[in-house]
Amino acid sequence: MASRKLRFAIFGNTYQPKKSVSVQKLLACLTQRQADVCIEREFYDFLTTGQRLPIENVQVIEGSSFDADFVISMGGDGTFLRAASMVGSKQIPILGINTGRLGFLADVNAQEIERTIQALYEGDFTVDTRAVIQVETEGQPLQGYQCALNDVAILKRDNASMIAIHTTINGDYLSTYQADGLILSTPTGSTAYSLSNGGPIIVPGTHVFSLTAVAPHSLNVRPIVVSEDSEIKLTIESRTHNFLVALDGRSEKLDDTTKLTLRKAPYRVKVIKRAGTKYFHTLREKMMWGAIPSAVSK
Repeated sequence: MASRKLRFAIFGNTYQPKKSVSVQKLLACLTQRQADVCIEREFYDFLTTGQRLPIENVQVIEGSSFDADFVISMGGDGTFLRAASMVGSKQIPILGINTGRLGFLADVNAQEIERTIQALYEGDFTVDTRAVIQVETEGQPLQGYQCALNDVAILKRDNASMIAIHTTINGDYLSTYQADGLILSTPTGSTAYSLSNGGPIIVPGTHVFSLTAVAPHSLNVRPIVVSEDSEIKLTIESRTHNFLVALDGRSEKLDDTTKLTLRKAPYRVKVIKRAGTKYFHTLREKMMWGAIPSAVSK
């Protein structure tokens, strides 16, 4: 059980005005335990100005300059990914409280807030460590955060023709993907964009990445799984002479003279899981495996 005052950093979704009651419940729990609380600037302004919540005795996070014992993400998996990008290599464990649709990362619902905060103080939780993909460019530099917890997607722009993605693994030529794009996914992101394009579900803790094409020109193109220690180099050709690179959904336009190198980042993201949480139970629930269709159940 924690014998010292704990510090919490809170990140949240600013597009869910009806969920402010969950924030109030969380802040009440932390205030009761005399915790130090800091809230990211955008979320703080949303709560105090947009929702007119009376929030006192908290500090405001400006950029990524903060420290905490725990980070709490309030929203869905997208909010969790943004919080992870702000945490970066700080090694602060992140807890996801879901105030949107069901998620794999944000898996604590609003009714479980008090019980979950109590569990943090009692040490009744586990921490998963998740691999992160790092992107390096040769040519035009990336402007934003250069790592992704879920996936990195190389995509054509707008209604442009498909692009050609020349791919090598550890110096060995793999293939030239003629497609709308290519997704390099971690196990964490395997149930996201990659899955929607026919990629494999990969159990967290499995030390691999997957490459999945987006709308490939050839039906013979299939996803491939490689070691997370692989170095993946990409050279892109496009009729528009540019393409998009999206890291956990944050996209930037790059000139097609820019070469990309993708590899495992030198740190992992720590994800808090409640004691007793089972991945395959969560997977069955989110994927609705075994659910009886309403038409059949009648």
